[in-house]
Amino acid sequence: MQAQDQGRTNQDGIYEELDQNGAAVDGGADLGRLQNVPVELAVEIGRTRMTIGDALALGIGSVVTVGRLAGDPVDLLVNGRVIARGEVVAIEEELGLRITEIAAPVVEATPPPPEIDEAENPEPGNGAANLDSEVIAG
Repeated sequence: MQAQDQGRTNQDGIYEELDQNGAAVDGGADLGRLQNVPVELAVEIGRTRMTIGDALALGIGSVVTVGRLAGDPVDLLVNGRVIARGEVVAIEEELGLRITEIAAPVVEATPPPPEIDEAENPEPGNGAANLDSEVIAG
């Protein structure tokens, strides 16, 4: 028998989990449900820009500089976002990353609401015609 999902959507359209008494559960503290969600980890040693012509000229033995010095920390990315930095280490014949620094969490600001152009959206009662309510007989 399948357990019934107990939840609701709040006024912001965000789903909230409810406890047995119908009170919202603090889901921010419970990350256990995310333990098996796959993410992509990448270690990035650097980036560079070049023309298409330069890229086409690359061949075996070409060296591409990536804007970092030897010994500089490299970035550990999760789904394209830097979460840590560290040093490259050799473990037998494989490379690894020894984490030396955890990146500060990035808090994304919500974008400001779009500005309303009064010429396109006139306020009611200012004498401008309301085109939405105009009926054209044909």
